[in-house]
Amino acid sequence: MSSVPSLLSRTSARFRGRRADRPCHDRWNTWDAPKAEVLGVARTLTSATRVVDVMHLLRPEDGIEKYYTVNPGSAFADGLDSYLSGLGIRVLSWEEATRRPFDLAVSCSVHPTMRRLDAPLMVLPHGAGYNRLVTESTGDALAPAGLSRRELMWRGKVVPQAIGVSHQDQIDRLTEICPEAAPYALAVGDWCFQRITASMSHRDRYRSRLGAVDGRRLVVVHSTWSEHSLLGRHPELPLRLVTSLPADEFAVAAVFHPNVWARHTPAGVLERLGAAMDAGLMIIPPQEGWRAAVVASDWVVGDHGSTSFYSAAADRVTVLAATGLDELDPLSPAAAFARGAPRLDPEGDVLAQLLDTARRHDPAELRPLVDGQLASVDTSGEVTRARMYEFLARRGVRVPPGAPRPLPVPAPEPVRRAQVTAYDVTGTHDAWGTVKIERRPLVAGHHTEALGFYAVTTEENHPHWPAAAEVLARTVADAEVAALDWIADAALRHENLNVLVARLDETRCLVQLRGGRQLEARTERAWGARRPALDPVLLGSAVNLWLTDLERSKDLTDGLTIRTGEWSVGVAFTPPTPVR
Repeated sequence: MSSVPSLLSRTSARFRGRRADRPCHDRWNTWDAPKAEVLGVARTLTSATRVVDVMHLLRPEDGIEKYYTVNPGSAFADGLDSYLSGLGIRVLSWEEATRRPFDLAVSCSVHPTMRRLDAPLMVLPHGAGYNRLVTESTGDALAPAGLSRRELMWRGKVVPQAIGVSHQDQIDRLTEICPEAAPYALAVGDWCFQRITASMSHRDRYRSRLGAVDGRRLVVVHSTWSEHSLLGRHPELPLRLVTSLPADEFAVAAVFHPNVWARHTPAGVLERLGAAMDAGLMIIPPQEGWRAAVVASDWVVGDHGSTSFYSAAADRVTVLAATGLDELDPLSPAAAFARGAPRLDPEGDVLAQLLDTARRHDPAELRPLVDGQLASVDTSGEVTRARMYEFLARRGVRVPPGAPRPLPVPAPEPVRRAQVTAYDVTGTHDAWGTVKIERRPLVAGHHTEALGFYAVTTEENHPHWPAAAEVLARTVADAEVAALDWIADAALRHENLNVLVARLDETRCLVQLRGGRQLEARTERAWGARRPALDPVLLGSAVNLWLTDLERSKDLTDGLTIRTGEWSVGVAFTPPTPVR
């Protein structure tokens, strides 16, 4: 097999001698005129985010000018132009990009029409390797997309001059499928995953953005596209998760493949997931944030998509709700991963399954599958950049000394709806003043039978739940009506209530019990710790459980400990000061 360096040294005639005379330094320029021009080529949003990421390996201070263009024709190109234009980069039309020469074109997808570019083409994967069978694009029921003859060849010639793969085994697979292209292949690892591993120290920051605080653990739902995906097979699973998992113990976020957004529109995706979002589901936008979610997650509920594979590679507890084996290359590591990863039964007890999988989790079990897809992760940036710079050497561009430093990925910016306004509450109370609580969000049309009692906020507008509730809470501190006045009025209007709560600030609430007794509640803090926030609905639910427990032996003024899962907070209660 020929080496890539030898191939790159034999520059074709159509690139030799181009633009021999660079423009002189212009007095309008702040920096020297560039020595080389590189074009990033996007075909879908997925490939666009990846190619932008890879192009950061090319440093402007080395004399490199970067441009971008969209290779037209993909069924998943919606939103691509606006994404690129919003990055503040130079974007050329495809017509303009094909009319002018470049020293290198880089793409994280491949299509025969890229032969029209007047530049040597380097292609890289836009996921974890090459795994999916897409016969509509490849015309081949055996070759995965990205490695097929139809994509890589044109009239007997190989279109790319460099084909980056994440593992040597993919070169062996390419040799079977398209032997003419194999000499151009190079194992470069995976720069995307290298950035994920470099972001692990930012886990706390990412988790805070995703609500995984105060004892909450983070479950991230990952779905690729197509009828074989998690969303395609089990569209109600995100809703089932947020309504089945105790809200004070779990935060749930979702990552959907950019093709889902492109095919069904952002508005359509958010509308389809509206009920789950009402119950607390956070949705990660398709452009960025999924890598931070991988770092932040405790569990991943996924399918055969690359993001689920990356999660397992990052040693996250990963269970699959769909395997996608009907559309995977059966010889690919992704197919082996789909066959070997733990499964989740969407119709079963999802909480019990997640806890059981966590108990049995052993990263070593999936490590051989991961290592068969991702190689040389720690050196991927260095190897990828060196290969790109080899194309630019004839322009006097030199490889920078030292390996590129992978920057931590940006913090996630999830799409959320307003706070949950109604809960079904269960729990217990012991003789020492500890109340254990589980709250599950209520969703209209999806809730059939109460598990315990209802606790609602003043924002809840369901026609029946407020009348059936035992706890009512006002969660806004800076309200028009003072807390004492609101509680007095609410007690007259809602005679069914056991507990009324009004937030005073982040750590204090006013509480009124059935019968009119009023107390001020505040969280307690340990030495050296911050004072915890006090959720009015959680507080009211705990007090209601205390009231309904006939075995209680403590008065509220002795304080309560509210426990949700492994997290607990002490709450002190103070009666009104007598007026003299």
